[in-house]
Amino acid sequence: MGNRKALLPTAMVLSALSAVAGMLTFLFVWLIIRDLFALGRVPQPNQVVDYAWWAAGMAIGSVVLYYFALVSSHLAAFKVESNLRSETMAKIVNMPLGFFDNNNSGKIRKIIDDNAGITHSFLAHQIPDLAATILMPPSALFLIFFFDWRLGLASLVPVIVSMLLIGCAMGTKGKQYMKNYMTSLEEMNIEAVEYVRGIPVVKVFQQTVFSFKNFYNSIQGYKKMVSAYTHIWEKRMSAYTVIINGFAYLLAPVAILLIGNSGNYASVLLNFFLFILITPVFSQSIMKSMYINQAIGQAKEAIERIDKLTDYEQLQIQATAERTGKYDIRFENVSFSYPGTAQKAVDGISFSIPEGKTVALVGASGSGKTTIARLVPRFWDVSGGSISIGGSNVKNIDTKDLRQQISFVFQNTKLFKTSLLENIKYGNPEATMEDVNRAIDMAQCREIIDKQPLGLATKIGTEGTYLSGGEQQRIVLARAILKKAPIVVLDEATAFADPENELLIQNSLRTLTQGKTVLVIAHRLTSIVDADTILVVGEGKIAEQGTHSELLAQKGVYYRMWNEYQQSVCWTIGREVCYD
Repeated sequence: MGNRKALLPTAMVLSALSAVAGMLTFLFVWLIIRDLFALGRVPQPNQVVDYAWWAAGMAIGSVVLYYFALVSSHLAAFKVESNLRSETMAKIVNMPLGFFDNNNSGKIRKIIDDNAGITHSFLAHQIPDLAATILMPPSALFLIFFFDWRLGLASLVPVIVSMLLIGCAMGTKGKQYMKNYMTSLEEMNIEAVEYVRGIPVVKVFQQTVFSFKNFYNSIQGYKKMVSAYTHIWEKRMSAYTVIINGFAYLLAPVAILLIGNSGNYASVLLNFFLFILITPVFSQSIMKSMYINQAIGQAKEAIERIDKLTDYEQLQIQATAERTGKYDIRFENVSFSYPGTAQKAVDGISFSIPEGKTVALVGASGSGKTTIARLVPRFWDVSGGSISIGGSNVKNIDTKDLRQQISFVFQNTKLFKTSLLENIKYGNPEATMEDVNRAIDMAQCREIIDKQPLGLATKIGTEGTYLSGGEQQRIVLARAILKKAPIVVLDEATAFADPENELLIQNSLRTLTQGKTVLVIAHRLTSIVDADTILVVGEGKIAEQGTHSELLAQKGVYYRMWNEYQQSVCWTIGREVCYD
């Protein structure tokens, strides 16, 4: 709550005073009735008017006090919601980069936005009501037993029965329902985001019904779960509503019996009127307590989900960070398993990349190439062994410095919905226009800029323009060149490029990697024939290593891959083999 900590207890006090004022309103109404029904004396008009003014004043005061209670609680709740969002996002942006592979944007948005909103609602509405709910029952009990304990006991019967009905329905089943409810909402949100993002593919392949199936199933699962829980309440809620609003049906017979036994009908009727006015307070208190109990469970579940999201294994940050002026990379007996799995994605590999040299990783899909590359900038921390840059373990290098030393170019490019200039300057926000233009020329994307109506000011997306995959990749390369990092990691940088763009991207890559320490992953083997060392990866291990010519001479795995690649390059219909 920051500097608004005092507002929440203030809201609770004001809400409690509002409840007391509301109860006193009924008491003054009863005093008016008592004077009007007084026996043996004439009612005093002035006193009745005074009671009426007091009743009106208490009623207005109750509303005003509750208004300021809600103002105070909302101000505190908005602060909590704002800080909860910002602190959660602060944790998330400092998560290992691999965290975002396991948690998609739809799930993250749902957990942070919706659960922070649930917390806000709980603090803004339920907490003030909690004070009134706690205070009202003992106050009402004091009044009813003070005036007539027999009518008091009669009025408690519906309360006790109603509480038993509600308590049974909101026990373990209620808590489990809240967990299932929140999970269902997350699943629907994730499926909705995936469906919307995949609409272009869905339309192209005429698979609307099939692609909608997962989203539809998530909605139907939510419907079944909510419907089943609703049916639990069907009879209970009907019985509760009848019983909790049936005070008069018990009070009236008891009042008649008391009049018959004592003959003092005036006193009994006056107390009866008071009980008719006061007993609805119990109904309100029980309803509020029911909503509060539900809100507590929902808020608890919301906080637990935020905690679970942020309770991800953090990167270990050393108290004293090391700096390195050299940029050679060394893997020493490195092993790694993804969180939640026992199988090793990388299994005891060792190799080194001398400063200024290029090492290429090749192998079948799923062999561990991308995982190896992503361990260098600490997308995840290794399970065993160590990775060092310039002789310093990457765990001992400040995270900001480590990422500043590395440029990434991945097959899945990411351009933001902003101007081309800002997209390029993500590589170096402090870069001058001269540096930007030099990076554009080196990345072979000047023609992309020139054909846009607003040049570098052109926005990406619906408000501006859309670029092809190859054009996006060249913009990303300009961003990487502008960063001027001494280490470059390339993961299928030409995967989605057409032949023309591939040639331009290859020229850009030569500029980007000149004199740098480079780790490159490629399926197109022709792009890495000049690498200083080629590592053939299989099942998380290094099967072979050497230069292109050395590996061909071994006639092993790489030799077979090269032959198969050459056959695929020149394959045409009607010819089975075109390379030997």
